[in-house]
Amino acid sequence: MSGVGQPGNLGERFLARLIDGLIVGVVSLVVGFVLAVVSDSWFLTGFLAAVINAALYLGYFGYLESSRGQTIGKQAMKLKVFGPDRVSNPTLEQAIRRNIYMAFGVLRIIPFIGGVLSGLAGLAAVIVIVVNINSDPQRQHWFDKFAGGTQVIKIG
Repeated sequence: MSGVGQPGNLGERFLARLIDGLIVGVVSLVVGFVLAVVSDSWFLTGFLAAVINAALYLGYFGYLESSRGQTIGKQAMKLKVFGPDRVSNPTLEQAIRRNIYMAFGVLRIIPFIGGVLSGLAGLAAVIVIVVNINSDPQRQHWFDKFAGGTQVIKIG
């Protein structure tokens, strides 16, 4: 570890993710509204909204974590994501890999059952994350390991 601080705990990480979710969620709502206004096809609107929202979430987390090591929520909670070397920010690929579960919303493109599949996949990801963070001494979840060993550290 870089000596900066201790691994971020579940509560801090949850609050950071909640703040980030609210920020991206507002943008997502605006996009959905605009798509609904300009399109008369519920299928096309749903398809585009699912793809755009997945890109928004991955773009937000991927860009901010790779360029700054922090999203706005992590900054508010004094958390920072470090790459596997425990010194630098994760690469863009590592940041996207550790947040890939945010793209499960793209399953909504499947008519009728996509929303259920998306919800179940998201719930499964959250359960895996909670169990891993609470049981791993370094508080890494499966997606941190999938990203090569990224870690969220309390810096303040």
